[in-house]
Amino acid sequence: MTSKMLEEALSSFEAVQAQLQQLDPPMIEIAGRLRRQPPQVAMTVARGSSDHAASYFAYLTMQQLGVPVASLPMSVVTMQQAPLKVSGQVAFAFSQSGQSPDLVNSLRLLRKRGALSVSMVNAADSPLEAACEFSLPLLAGTESSVAATKSFIATLSASARLIAHWKEDAELLEAHNALPEGLREAAQQDWSPAIDALRDCERLMVIGRGAGFAIAQEAALKFKETSAIQAEAFSSAEVRHGPMALIDEHYPLLVFAPRGAEQAGLLSLAAEMRQRGARVLLAAPDDVSERDLTLSRAEHPALDPILAIQSFYVMAAGLAVARGMDPDQPRHLSKVTRTH
Repeated sequence: MTSKMLEEALSSFEAVQAQLQQLDPPMIEIAGRLRRQPPQVAMTVARGSSDHAASYFAYLTMQQLGVPVASLPMSVVTMQQAPLKVSGQVAFAFSQSGQSPDLVNSLRLLRKRGALSVSMVNAADSPLEAACEFSLPLLAGTESSVAATKSFIATLSASARLIAHWKEDAELLEAHNALPEGLREAAQQDWSPAIDALRDCERLMVIGRGAGFAIAQEAALKFKETSAIQAEAFSSAEVRHGPMALIDEHYPLLVFAPRGAEQAGLLSLAAEMRQRGARVLLAAPDDVSERDLTLSRAEHPALDPILAIQSFYVMAAGLAVARGMDPDQPRHLSKVTRTH
């Protein structure tokens, strides 16, 4: 069975190619505005997979530009009508459909209070796009599977490229040009050992840190959505602060350990959990001999998490089928969620 989820995940590179061909002009305009009127703080507004993409955006923005980024609870804006002092700051909204009323109303109010408003939306001509001063189409095309894949990757890609333009980082921009081919390679990585290990799994932890924590969050959500596994994401820095009590003999952990300053701590945690008897699936580049799953390397380390989630999606679609489930029809879920 070839699911729509798998087909759409495998087509992610096409969305990134389309972005490379079409999005630089509006990104350069937005980046120019951000440099002329530099915000002291940036805010992100999103839910679900889009919020995990916002986490990646936030980490890169802080790491590359030094601008603090806060995830804004929409109820503070729409329900509490809090008098947020956001004039001169910037608010970024992330969405697949751009239709959820609380998201649209939040950006409308933040814009009214003086924030620069920027949306990244996959659906064209959405209410969210209309509510914002600037909007970047994600160009992933129609997504039929309820579980988002290509639109998530497209959001990460657009986020990284906008940050590269904002910073005027020629190295990151050049590396981004190789991302479509990197995604095609990442989709071919053999993650079948994870399917074998998790076929009968009921619960697990997904561990990451830094920009890779966003990938852990997204992976945990997909385990829930498509395989009905009680999966929770934790930063490797937080596992010892309570969650460690859950880990006993054969407890499964998926650890994302791409390149970067965080990798050493992730590898150390994976080794410690193995000593405790946990069933560790360590995803790392091929220079890490103790890895169980191989992560592709992008042309720039900031893009590695995008390739990591591509490899994961292919595995997740296969795992759902191996568990006798339809990844395109998660229980109790619909494609567009409308929250007030």
